[in-house]
Amino acid sequence: MNILVVCRPLVFHGGVERATAGFLGALVEHGDTVDLLSPGRDPHLPGVTHRRLRLPPSPPPLRPLVLALAVRLACARSRWDVVQTHERVPGAGVYRAGEGCHRAWLAVRSRRGRGLYNTVVLALERRVLATTPRIVAIARTGKAEIERLYAVPSARVHVVYNGVDLDRFHPDARAKVHAAARAEARIPGDAWALLFVGSGFERKGLATAIDAFARLPRAMHLMVIGKGDVGAYRAQASTLGVERRVAWLGPRPDVERWYAAADVVVLPTTYEPFGNVHLEALAAGVPIVTTTRAGGAEIVTDECGAVVAPADPLALADAVERLRARAPAAMRAVCRAAAEPFTYATQVAGFHAVYRGARGDFP
Repeated sequence: MNILVVCRPLVFHGGVERATAGFLGALVEHGDTVDLLSPGRDPHLPGVTHRRLRLPPSPPPLRPLVLALAVRLACARSRWDVVQTHERVPGAGVYRAGEGCHRAWLAVRSRRGRGLYNTVVLALERRVLATTPRIVAIARTGKAEIERLYAVPSARVHVVYNGVDLDRFHPDARAKVHAAARAEARIPGDAWALLFVGSGFERKGLATAIDAFARLPRAMHLMVIGKGDVGAYRAQASTLGVERRVAWLGPRPDVERWYAAADVVVLPTTYEPFGNVHLEALAAGVPIVTTTRAGGAEIVTDECGAVVAPADPLALADAVERLRARAPAAMRAVCRAAAEPFTYATQVAGFHAVYRGARGDFP
């Protein structure tokens, strides 16, 4: 099958980019002809033809609209069996709602201002969800959200979970890199270490993670990985007296190394369709504490982690303490087993089931 996938530039410091690259590679292995339409440089994915999407300069609030128009023009003279967009672009055969609903995120964020950017994104979202023949959510909660907020018929919304690289993220890495990574982060080898992974610190709950960390024993440490301004969070950690026990690691391409250095991953998100952090942590044998507003909570059981209310640092700290009481080796095995069904091949099979009812590209 000839497939065009439209998505953001792949810069590989975030879970979205890693997961997209894995998915595209699995399509190629399945035997599909895959074109990638994306701004930015060629990510050089084996078997994938990169078609660079050139975007004219535009003010930030209008960039989503400029992107949508540029995709329409780029696809006007070519034909594929399926055009699949991971961005809010009307007219494709399949829309993968990997970012969930912008409308839902605005409803829970701490700053409620609308602004031109949000107005544009909401208009595009409404158009995409009203007109795209097949919509793919990445968790059951996302499917229900789309149907509820935009009155989309259930038959048009499918669920296909993400895959994870089970070789790259593996419990065996702990024996190989645990000590070196701990030394780089200046964390004692025998200390219990929490790991927060995710860009978009406000949405993913870094403030709650720091509040919870301050309630935990002083022998613990926290590692923070992600892209963003950490100034306010450093100040928060300083005020709470834990700044010296927080390692600010920034965005990292070698995130698997830091899962191997961690004892537990914390993602107290206020809104997360299905963060790849959930799968990566479990595949690496690391339990995760997340919230009821994360699609990834659907795969987190009491045996491999915990699910708590968002913005509740006390509940988060209590969950970490409960996990610390478990036998580490047994818990690593349970975590790994929870991730193993989520392969890229399974994800591709799910999308091909969707493609069979959505052949055709832009009208």
